[in-house]
Amino acid sequence: MNLDEAASILAQDWRRTGIVGGDLILVHSSISRTLRRLTNMGCSPSPEIVVESLLQAVGPTGTVLFPLFNFDFTKGLPFDIRTTPSHMGALTEIARLWEGAVRTGHPIYSFAAIGGAAHEFEGVDNFSGYGENSPFGLLHQMKGKIAVIDLPDLHSMTFYHYIEESLNVPYRYHKTFTAPYLGRDGKYWEKTYGLFVRNIEMGVLTHVDPMGEVLWAKGLYTGERPGVGAGMRLIGAEEIFEACREVITAGKAEGLLYRVDKIENL
Repeated sequence: MNLDEAASILAQDWRRTGIVGGDLILVHSSISRTLRRLTNMGCSPSPEIVVESLLQAVGPTGTVLFPLFNFDFTKGLPFDIRTTPSHMGALTEIARLWEGAVRTGHPIYSFAAIGGAAHEFEGVDNFSGYGENSPFGLLHQMKGKIAVIDLPDLHSMTFYHYIEESLNVPYRYHKTFTAPYLGRDGKYWEKTYGLFVRNIEMGVLTHVDPMGEVLWAKGLYTGERPGVGAGMRLIGAEEIFEACREVITAGKAEGLLYRVDKIENL
């Protein structure tokens, strides 16, 4: 089987979750099982095939966002928008280097946008990682979708934190980080960016898998659970936002979106 045929088969799998031509999708992924599937098809297991399959699934007018998250900036280490690698796996690093990919500017939560609407992300340099003008906010405003391949919510659905910041939840707070930053022109300066982080002093722990079960129960997730079939599930950004808004405004976020470690220090 050649590479185009393998990509086409994967694209069909992704479309069965509900992806249609023209979609804007944010993809979180663990592709080790997908690569084994490619091997079983008699094809060389390559992350490039997976990227191509996702682009085929959304079609020439669609767009795929890949997370290029890297937390070195929080430790005071430099960020270079041209060369700093993604820490989110081989698929995302291939996407960062993909011809025509547009990288957004936040040094911790940057993204690669590839496809028809990639220009919408050109020059995006949001201060807050989860802010209204972040790629998460653009995904929401543009009625995009979130696709997850073989990962639980806890290790994938960063969009929850965008929702939490949008609703200014009391168990998180704004924190800033300053470190060296190199722009596209190669110029260097100190820059400060923010994140809406969990309140560690309150003992807050991210605990979102229960909310994922709520989304399954409501029929908002379509597709398959991790480890089943192609392993991709899909949800609309607006649908998850409204489901979480309902939970947060009802005062039911604890136990669904976070938990508190109540073990006292001895």
